[in-house]
Amino acid sequence: MTKLVRFDWAIKYLLRNKANFDILEGFLSELLKTAIHIELVLESESNKNHENDKFNRVDLLVKTTENKRIIIEMQCSNQWDYMSRILYGASKVVCEHLRQGEPYRAIAKVISVSIVFFNLGEGKDYLYKGTTTFKGLHYNDTLGLNAHEQAVYGARNEQTPEAIFPEYYLIKVTKFKERVQDKIDEWIYFLKHGEIKKEFAAQGIQIAAQKLNVLQLSEADRRAYEKYQEGLHDDASFAEMIAISEAKAEAKGEAKGEAKGEAKGKAKGRLEEKQALARKLLAKKYPLEEIAALIELSIEDVQKLSRD
Repeated sequence: MTKLVRFDWAIKYLLRNKANFDILEGFLSELLKTAIHIELVLESESNKNHENDKFNRVDLLVKTTENKRIIIEMQCSNQWDYMSRILYGASKVVCEHLRQGEPYRAIAKVISVSIVFFNLGEGKDYLYKGTTTFKGLHYNDTLGLNAHEQAVYGARNEQTPEAIFPEYYLIKVTKFKERVQDKIDEWIYFLKHGEIKKEFAAQGIQIAAQKLNVLQLSEADRRAYEKYQEGLHDDASFAEMIAISEAKAEAKGEAKGEAKGEAKGKAKGRLEEKQALARKLLAKKYPLEEIAALIELSIEDVQKLSRD
C-alpha cells in the first residue's frame, strides 16, 4: 500500500490549507453523521493567555459555515487527567468566542474530537460520544425547551439542551479491532495504520490517500515530515527515560534497611535525575504543566528550571 503521512502531522502542517479542507470535512462528516463544511481554521493556541497558563494543546480549531467550533486533538502519550483537559479546552473555546455585549444565545456550538493512542477510561468500545442531558430526579423525564426558548434558538436549529451544550467524541485508536463496520471505521483504520485501502469509500478518504502520499509532498514538506518523525523518536526516548527513572526510584524507595544518610543521598540523586529530564523536555518546548505532571515536580520548580 501507499505510504501516507501521519494524520497528526497532516493536521499541523497540511490540513490548515483551505485547499485541503475536503480531507477534514470528509473525516468530520463521517464522524458526526452530518455534512460539515469548514469556513476557516482558527488560531490553535488562541486560548493561551500567558506562558504559564494551563492551556489545551489544540492541534486544530476550525469554524464551520454553520458557525460551529470543532476542536480536533491527537494525543499519543498517557495523561491521567486527560478528561479534565478535554473539558478545559471546550470551556475555553466557549468563553473566548463570545464577544462582549453579545447575548448568551450567541455562544457557538462546540464539538471536541479527541483522537487518543492510549487506553483512556474504562470501556470496551473504541468510539464514544458524550453529550449533556438533564434528567428529572423524581419523574426520570428529560428536560426540553419550552416554546419561547425554542423560538430563541430556532434559527440555529437547536431545539434541545443537548444541542446547545458542547459534545465530545473520543476515538481510542489502539482499541480498534481491525474490523471495518462502517465508513468512520475506514478513517479509524487509517489513523491506526497510516494506510487507506483502495476499496474504502468514506467521504474524503480517497482524497486523503492522494494528498497525504509521502511521495507527493514537496521537498520542503518531506524534509519537515522527516524531521517530525525524528522528533517522535526523541519523544519516545524521553518517555522511556522517564519510565526507567521512575522504576528505579520506586525500587529504591521499597528497599529496606537503608541508612538515613544514604536515603537522603539517593533522594537527592532522584531529584537531580528529574531535573535533568525536565531540562531536556523544556528544551523540546514541552508545556510546563505537562512536564510537572509527568516527572512529578511542582510547577514552581519547573518554572525555576526554565529560568536557569
